[in-house]
Amino acid sequence: MGKDGAKAKGKEASGKGKQSGGGGGADKGGAADKGKGKKESKSDGLGTCTYVKARHILAEKQGKIQEAYKKLQEGWLDSGDKVPPAEFAKLAAEYSECPSGKKGGDLGWFPRGKMAGPFQEVAFNTPVGTLSAPFKSTHGYHIILVEGRKN
Repeated sequence: MGKDGAKAKGKEASGKGKQSGGGGGADKGGAADKGKGKKESKSDGLGTCTYVKARHILAEKQGKIQEAYKKLQEGWLDSGDKVPPAEFAKLAAEYSECPSGKKGGDLGWFPRGKMAGPFQEVAFNTPVGTLSAPFKSTHGYHIILVEGRKN
């Protein structure tokens, strides 16, 4: 837990991480790349997109987020399936302690720089249709389902 926070801090401070576009360098790259969308050839937009559409589950306690993740694993992930947004929304309504839980965890489209450090990094580096592993931010423990990206 403390180790993850230190990792995220290091990436934010240097603006460099394993994935491109994460951390502190995002503001510079986001504005400069707007008109040059063809510069990067990554078809999934990881690290290069300007907006992400996502749902999440937020819990204060690690045990609660692990319980929600276990249900997602048993229902879909263990069999190699992607989690349908409607099913994720049901679990978000049940488990999430964020006001967005009432809307199935839907955060809508949000730009780089709007979300705090680790949350933004995970959201912008998780492929569309994919679920993140549970992770910790300053607000608690999260699971993110990325539904789309755009510039």
